This record gives sequence, structure tokens and C-alpha cells, in this order.
Amino acid sequence: QLQLVESGGGLVQPGGSLRLSCAASGFTFNRYAIGWFRQAPGKEREGVLCISSSGGSTFYADSVKGRFTISRDNAKNTAYLQMDSLKPEDTAVYSCAAAPFCVFTPRGYAYWGQGTQVTVSS
Repeated sequence: QLQLVESGGGLVQPGGSLRLSCAASGFTFNRYAIGWFRQAPGKEREGVLCISSSGGSTFYADSVKGRFTISRDNAKNTAYLQMDSLKPEDTAVYSCAAAPFCVFTPRGYAYWGQGTQVTVSS
């Protein structure tokens, strides 16, 4: 069974940090790029970051560049999203997804996790 499971979401104050994890099983993890997406209430899903299958290339949305960092540990079949300097506008459900390579749109990703809620509020 192909699975991606996110964890690590929660409530954090503006300026705080949070680390999300994406644990994969049921497929050859090191052959897939991993992307992180987010969707806020009333907004369309947007791509945040993506990391290549080997971890050698990373791609960032302008809105999070310098604040968010994506990484992966292929030995653990897990990808990570480190979020620093969080802002209220970062509040959303964050999902990880797998694709043959990094692409710009959600339609390019074959496998999705269920999502984890991140809330940035005082």
C-alpha cells in the first residue's frame, strides 16, 4: 500500500518555528521527488517547496524562500519541512506528495498524504 503520512503540525506564535515530517512507505522512496503543498481556507492549493529524489536539487516558492527549508533522509524514507519565522499567513493544511520529478502543479504528483494543520496565531 502506497502511503505518505505527515506529522508535526500544530499551533505556533508568529515568529516561531515548526518542523513537519513526511513518512513514506509502499514505494521506492528514493526514486521520487517530494513536494510540500499548502491550502488555506478559501484559497487554492499552492506549491511551497520540492526536493529531488536524490536530495541534490531543491525548489522554493518566493513566499517562503529564506524561511522554510526542505530536506530528506532516504535511509529513513522521510522528508522534512523546517519552517522558521512563521507568519499568520502561513496558516494552512500542509500536505506532502510524491512525483517522478519536481513540477510546478499538484497534478504532477501521484501520491498524497492526508495533510497536517499548521496554525500561526497569537
